Amino acid sequence: MSRYILAIDQGTTSSRAILFDQDCRVVDMAQQEFTQHFPDSGWVEHDPEDIWTTTIETCRAVIDKAGIQASDIAAIGITNQRETTVVWDRETGKAIYPAIVWQDRRTADQCAQLKKDGHEEAVTAKTGLLLDPYFSGTKVAWILDNVDGARQSASDGKLAFGTIDSFLLWRLTGGSAHATDATNASRTMLYDIQGGAWSDDLLSILNVPASVLPTVMNSADDFGVTDANLFGAAIPITGIAGDQQAATVGQACFKPGMMKSTYGTGCFALLNTGDVAVRSNNRLLTTIAYQIGGKPTYALEGSIFIAGAGVQWLRDGLGIIDSAAEAGKLAAKADPAQDVYLVPAFVGLGAPYWDADCRGALYGLTRATGPAELARATLDSVCFQTRDLIEAMNGDVAEQHDTVLRVDGGMVASAWTMQRLADVLNAPVDQPTITETTALGAAYLAGMHVGMYPGLDEFAAQWALEKQYTPTMDQSERDRLYTGWKDAVRRTLS
Repeated sequence: MSRYILAIDQGTTSSRAILFDQDCRVVDMAQQEFTQHFPDSGWVEHDPEDIWTTTIETCRAVIDKAGIQASDIAAIGITNQRETTVVWDRETGKAIYPAIVWQDRRTADQCAQLKKDGHEEAVTAKTGLLLDPYFSGTKVAWILDNVDGARQSASDGKLAFGTIDSFLLWRLTGGSAHATDATNASRTMLYDIQGGAWSDDLLSILNVPASVLPTVMNSADDFGVTDANLFGAAIPITGIAGDQQAATVGQACFKPGMMKSTYGTGCFALLNTGDVAVRSNNRLLTTIAYQIGGKPTYALEGSIFIAGAGVQWLRDGLGIIDSAAEAGKLAAKADPAQDVYLVPAFVGLGAPYWDADCRGALYGLTRATGPAELARATLDSVCFQTRDLIEAMNGDVAEQHDTVLRVDGGMVASAWTMQRLADVLNAPVDQPTITETTALGAAYLAGMHVGMYPGLDEFAAQWALEKQYTPTMDQSERDRLYTGWKDAVRRTLS
């Protein structure tokens, strides 16, 4: 009997493979970073072959480390960096251009023109999204417009588009499956999230041919089976969800009002709104949290582009820390008398500001400002942006709930940052026992579909708290710091 589920967690800076047992516990994992490419200001690209190679190598590594055979794996679940866009040749499986990463801002002018032409209302009404370079639609059009012969090839049915889940699915199945799930489709700016289908109107507006699109399926579904030559046996692929939606599942946020926030390269907070697609009045996104049995569950989402990427900047850009783990310890040494603010608009600002053109700025520098103050300002920026999102969400939902935030992602390992987050929010911050919630969500969807894992209610009952951070900061200090943040953002917006 197959006893394991393999989760592929293909992220922005690394690919990971995590093996889960029959009780949803982590057995083993493998991880590989890959190169980030910045060919122009505001441009971010990945080599799709790097993504493929690191994915396959980590899968093989975790199978080897665990001492099992591929035949011991009941199913694979895939979770992925969501809006990152690949267009590939259907015959060769090779991408015709590097993957354009979700952070990339090259289509800002196109989005501005579409807004000027009055298209944003139609986009938002159907997709729940805003006209922004963040999403996949304008990225696809850019590739087709800028690669010689691409539009003709697309018209001839020779090209396929996909987010990273689709690209991996195509490769894993030897080109037999071109599909995605509803959560990833909901991030393309091409999918009608209430109609449950690709929108002909939006395809026309964004100039994307229907011939390149994948089939949209449930988050737990029969997506295909892997080529037996890859791992030594064919393995069913039965779960797919974008990384933030997978984390929502892994955090068992199945009831309306439940909220999770993932702190990885960026920060993404999702509030479950049930079967109602709430239209935001505060420039948040309406998205599909997961879709099971043909029934979508919706969420409000706030997207912060720079979270862990700010810590990477401290490490790789400034060289003031040697590892991400040092950031919180360094921040704890900062001079409390200095109010230094970093607005990390390295690729513009996401929700609720949505300014693609502004760039990062530091405020409050003095001769005494040093590495500790810069580290604190970087971590503070994540906390302040989270408060921005929660306040916007509270303004959108009719029924107010006491905020309890379930957190996950790499930054959760920093106790200083999580305590600071609780202080800034004036709300409890709950850290689960299993912090690999993104991979857990993908594994759960796959395992539930093959009958290895229980239904939603039983899975939710298994969620366990590792630690709760509660606020200790004085209200006056909290208000003073946040007022300073809002002023810094105001000065930065383009």
